[in-house]
Amino acid sequence: MTLTRYISLVTGLVALPIAAMALLWGADDPNAVRSAAFGAGLSALNAIAAYALALAAQRGSNRVFMAAVLGGMLGRMAVLLAAVAYGLGVLDLRRLPLVTALLAYFVLFLTFEILALNRRPVAQEHLS
Repeated sequence: MTLTRYISLVTGLVALPIAAMALLWGADDPNAVRSAAFGAGLSALNAIAAYALALAAQRGSNRVFMAAVLGGMLGRMAVLLAAVAYGLGVLDLRRLPLVTALLAYFVLFLTFEILALNRRPVAQEHLS
């Protein structure tokens, strides 16, 4: 799966449920919808960054791949932690909708990423 197609898939999987939630509950509790949208957006950006790093790392040796994946994971975790702290502290978002959306989408996108990467053909020069 190309990066562009993956971005489209991730965007659709976030935008449609959040739009439905905004229509159903937006007037009753707009801060909950905003909090969930923030968490889902963070998870989507994390998933796109992870997939892009994995695609780029596949072009190199195993050492380059592991450095990109592990280093990228550490960097993405730090950015996510800072963004959640900013959302809860500065933007005054609600904890439960933000964390629920973040974790639910994280699990969903991690599953998609694993499936998509396992379906990619392996280059012959990296098999030895």
